[in-house]
Amino acid sequence: MTAYSDIVQARKRIAKLIHQTPIMESSLLNQWLGHRILFKAECLQRTGAFKVRGAINTLAKLAEQNALPERVVANSSGNHAQAVAYAASLYGIPAKIFSTQNVSAVKAQATQFYGAQLALFATRVEADEAVKQASLEPGTLWIPPFNHPDIIAGQGTLLVDALEQTGDVNGIFAPCGGGGLLSGTMIAAKALCPAAKVFGAEPLAANDAAESLRQNKIISLSQPPQTLADGAATPSVGEHTFEVLKTLDGIVEVSESRIAYWTQWLQHLLKLHVEPTSAMSMQAVVDWLKHQPKDQTVLVLLSGGNIDQSKMQQICSIDHLGELPSL
Repeated sequence: MTAYSDIVQARKRIAKLIHQTPIMESSLLNQWLGHRILFKAECLQRTGAFKVRGAINTLAKLAEQNALPERVVANSSGNHAQAVAYAASLYGIPAKIFSTQNVSAVKAQATQFYGAQLALFATRVEADEAVKQASLEPGTLWIPPFNHPDIIAGQGTLLVDALEQTGDVNGIFAPCGGGGLLSGTMIAAKALCPAAKVFGAEPLAANDAAESLRQNKIISLSQPPQTLADGAATPSVGEHTFEVLKTLDGIVEVSESRIAYWTQWLQHLLKLHVEPTSAMSMQAVVDWLKHQPKDQTVLVLLSGGNIDQSKMQQICSIDHLGELPSL
């Protein structure tokens, strides 16, 4: 299992290769909710998402060992694809990404811009099987999107950076897809801010993690989910991430209407291009704060900001800004 010491080492490796993204807040939102909400704007990170942390850590660790592969492959719904493509370009390694035909157009274009080949399949299961076969070629490294100790360690650096900027907080919130970010967050939180509660947010339409925790075993989605939060549309969590997710204080399942609601409001209040996957964490924040005394300080990890035009049209098909945020 990934340890906090692994996160510390990962942070040293990647520090000069990533941005230190800012902490932001909205005085209006704080006033409306009666608490202080701090946002780690990782949507401003290189490649537009936190995923670059894990991808760079994986290759940087191998570089330390003089063990870089001849080529890398990865399977991804978008943000991990860009991250692997970018990380591979830093080390001059060819990359090939296996994804689905419904991948976000902006994420697909960015992946190719960073120099990677992109292979598209009808379903995530087919893409996952194809990358598995490609990884068998000698000299090839498969960099998985979440289920690997070096990925988890890299993603955990996000909370370490954030807490260095904010100090202690009462609650920490992050989205859950495959669980890489949330696992790294949980490990770092236990070491740095053990009194804080840590919650995940997951689409109700893609609630495999919540269902896995209820049944105490990994449950896979029976079919590709239809959700605005495409970054959390993974079929299942992994054996590495699941063990850490068991220690969370909870996972909140968020409806599509609330995902759209918080995407609109965070973009409006923070003036940031925030992905639906990031924004849905705010519903978990609200659900928790309803039962807390006043003057709590919470930290929300805004994991990414890559949205194409078609997704924005879906998000804005109903105007949610007429309903002010409240508890």
